[in-house]
Amino acid sequence: MSLSDSVFDGLCKVIPGGVNSPFRAFHLVGGKARVMKRGLGSRIWDLDDKEYIDLCCAWGPLTLGHAHPAIVQAVTEAVSEGAIFGAPNKWELEMAERLIELVPSMEMVRFVNSGAEAVMSSLRVARSVTGRPKIVKFEGCYHGHVAPLDAVGKEADESGGPVPLGTTPAVTQDTLLAEFNNIASVEALFQKFPQQIACIILEPVTGSMGVIEAENRFLTALQNLCQKHGSLLIFDEVLSGFRVDTTAQKRLGIEPDLTCLGKAVAGGLPVGAYGGKKELMEKLSPLGPIYQAGTFCGNPVTMRAGIAALKEYSKPGFFENLEARCRYLCRNLAEILRPHQGIVPHCGGMFSVGFGVSQLRHHNDAFQQDTERFAKFFHAALAQGVYLPPSTFDAASISSAHSQDEIDLCLEKLKQAADVL
Repeated sequence: MSLSDSVFDGLCKVIPGGVNSPFRAFHLVGGKARVMKRGLGSRIWDLDDKEYIDLCCAWGPLTLGHAHPAIVQAVTEAVSEGAIFGAPNKWELEMAERLIELVPSMEMVRFVNSGAEAVMSSLRVARSVTGRPKIVKFEGCYHGHVAPLDAVGKEADESGGPVPLGTTPAVTQDTLLAEFNNIASVEALFQKFPQQIACIILEPVTGSMGVIEAENRFLTALQNLCQKHGSLLIFDEVLSGFRVDTTAQKRLGIEPDLTCLGKAVAGGLPVGAYGGKKELMEKLSPLGPIYQAGTFCGNPVTMRAGIAALKEYSKPGFFENLEARCRYLCRNLAEILRPHQGIVPHCGGMFSVGFGVSQLRHHNDAFQQDTERFAKFFHAALAQGVYLPPSTFDAASISSAHSQDEIDLCLEKLKQAADVL
């Protein structure tokens, strides 16, 4: 038995499923999850010293790759001077100013510790300022394990029923489901529940039903609906922020009322952020009545790492170069997989690999994908030394550490992996 398998067996005895986040498990592809010990640049190594080209990138935050020197230096300096104060620190100011400059729709920002916290807090703001209970979300868009958004519809059916286990119908009765890229499905909800909808929340580029970029006319129509009915438009950019560009909203030319960020904002450290119009954010305590708090929010380690990361992202051509390399990878991989009914949709530095469908526009397309064929390809790629996310539904990534030579080597390995199909 390999050392990785042995340690994973031990993890299973003390941690449910051996993982502290279900995404890490191989339950959708079969087999035991690899136990990793080191990452550097575009590569990771497991406990048996098997080396992989990392196309998972920790599910998104490693846009700069593993152990980027600027991030390592920032974290080292921060820890040596105190990891947390429980009081304001000067790096919060610089981090906030840089973030607001890069995401103009965020006139004010509040830092939290995860994307899920950012989503939870933005929903509280939306409901508080509108005085309305209902939320429109889209089937297949993932917003973290935040009730009532964690799992409804087909997603929840896979977990025991139409309502997430551990919650009640009362929790989810104010969650209204619509179809991504289908404005008629949203209009019908506003007609059915007039003056009851607090907000629409969506991923402008999805990362949990394959990579699907929202159509511009769809986003424009959503914005018009919200303005007409007095609802807020929230973009969950936890996955897309600083991965497809600084944000998907910049790429798509639509500014929401509130934005949720996470993952990549601090170059791989635990972080979340939400922000928007000043008039909304000033409703937060201590200025207003909307309460949200957290001891580790804005801690100096995360803030200093975030400043370092934002400096790297702001370098000329950073995201243009990232997208060009990702496009090259995806175009060539799509050719490799074409005989096997494979598709490789992509946006910026994000992409996904699917089989058995010709396109992805919404969740009904995503759920038609051939998961067994993907599982075969995933394990073949793993054997070749390429680490993909262990799910056809979840977005893969490249980082700035993935050089052109590295991508060419990756394509050679994936071409060999495709032979199993």
